[in-house]
Amino acid sequence: MRLLFSLIFCLLAAWSVRADIHVSVSDPATWSVQELAPYVGQTIVFDRPMVVCTNAGSHLTVGPWRLFEASNQGVPGSPEYNNTVHINSECHFTLSGVSGYHRCGEKIYDLTVKVNSPTSMSWVSGTWHGNTRADMEAGVPDVGDYRLLVCAMNLENYFAVNFGSLGARSYAEHQQQRAKVSKALAKINADIYGLVELEKGDAAIEEVVNDLNSNLPDRNYKFFRENSGAEASQKSDFVYDANKVEPIGSPSEISTELPNRKKMLCFREKATGEKFIYSINHFKAMSGGGDTESRRVNEARAVVNFYNSYRANSNIRDRDVLFMGDLNSHAKTKPIFVFTDNNMIDLHRAFHADSSYSYMFAGRASYIDHAICNETLYRQITGMAAYHINSDEDDRYTYDKSDDESMFRCSDHDPILVGLRLDSTLSQALEPIVYGNNFSDTISLYNMYDLNNPDSKSYFAIYNITGMPICPLTEICYSDEMMQQKDKIYTLTGDNPNLPDEMKQYLPLPAGIYIFHLYYKGEVMHKKVIIK
Repeated sequence: MRLLFSLIFCLLAAWSVRADIHVSVSDPATWSVQELAPYVGQTIVFDRPMVVCTNAGSHLTVGPWRLFEASNQGVPGSPEYNNTVHINSECHFTLSGVSGYHRCGEKIYDLTVKVNSPTSMSWVSGTWHGNTRADMEAGVPDVGDYRLLVCAMNLENYFAVNFGSLGARSYAEHQQQRAKVSKALAKINADIYGLVELEKGDAAIEEVVNDLNSNLPDRNYKFFRENSGAEASQKSDFVYDANKVEPIGSPSEISTELPNRKKMLCFREKATGEKFIYSINHFKAMSGGGDTESRRVNEARAVVNFYNSYRANSNIRDRDVLFMGDLNSHAKTKPIFVFTDNNMIDLHRAFHADSSYSYMFAGRASYIDHAICNETLYRQITGMAAYHINSDEDDRYTYDKSDDESMFRCSDHDPILVGLRLDSTLSQALEPIVYGNNFSDTISLYNMYDLNNPDSKSYFAIYNITGMPICPLTEICYSDEMMQQKDKIYTLTGDNPNLPDEMKQYLPLPAGIYIFHLYYKGEVMHKKVIIK
């Protein structure tokens, strides 16, 4: 009998170890890892996926939300800014005992850990998902049904002649860098590249173009010669496929603050004759002492002012403009406000709300590599995305620290991709599509019906801020009565007779941040709505 009781006791003890405690992660504005203090020494499983925030060294930093630069998410003092500061300081822990290499941004479902302390966990089990190297190798991000693909990329000091001061320290290191960069650019397979941190002169850019034409023999990439030797300084410049586009003239330089780093050029699409202005930029770095932000503000103003005169040139006569490049400025800072205050659209925000990033510093994600356009070009953009082949990688895979010749970590910045389907008939200011005020039952969709094409269909889908679907794809149907109304306001309310019953079960939406995906006239639009 004593033996039987001992056996039962051992089984119960073993069961208690395996009976994991499910921990709920609450509102990010209030949740903290300190809530895990009661579970020290126990095994727990999280009720929501955890995300890898840093992957340098032997431990991962993990939490329910990524670490973002606060000034990328909100203006200082705003709720978004303060919430990001809280998340960065209170909502993450180190995770040891993980096998294999994992990139930042990978998610772990059903993560089970032993709690060593509120800020330190040991791996027990979990299921990895998404943002892996295999995902990146499967193809570039979807940026819609484009005719032209435009890429901007900081090559992290691509120097082909002068070694030592910037970039590679030797010819051998440069060959390693060259192998990684050439694979990345070929994988992207863009029609136009705006490249930043190239060695001034012809040597570096000619090397890039030769590699592109070798790797993509159906292309016919060209560049603009300076007819000068390599210099130990940086420049920004254009590479384009002459089979697809032709430049109108030569690049114009805006030399305010720093020379050679801000250029503008109009391209014409050969198949259609449509034009757009491409502005590639590399603003003053955040480091270096003094008021560097004011210098970047000066650069932003100079670029916008130059555009206003450049577009009126008799050879250009086109308003559509795309500003791209490394602006060394987070989303909610003064240099970017120079653009948005001039009615320009931040495409990171327009397509990805608050989740976009292209760069990591001290474990915090942000986008300092921008894509900004004016309202007339916005309707001709099929999509925009950062290709996360660099920012989510461990620094140990750079060309100077390993013999890895994959495209990963070929730079410290992610390439930015924009899809264009140029159509001058769409060059008109946009009207607001989605509106939400302080009440969850008064979300409205405007002008989602085309009088000129009554058979055209429009749809919408709703996602929460983490990208999880809230409701399925729903067709926007108007009654005969609504078709006669001038404004045709389609409200997401329970008393809308044109709203399907399967949609009404999701209403009213609770307070939160939502992303509306709108499929309208063959285009996909994304809008953020805050319900308070």
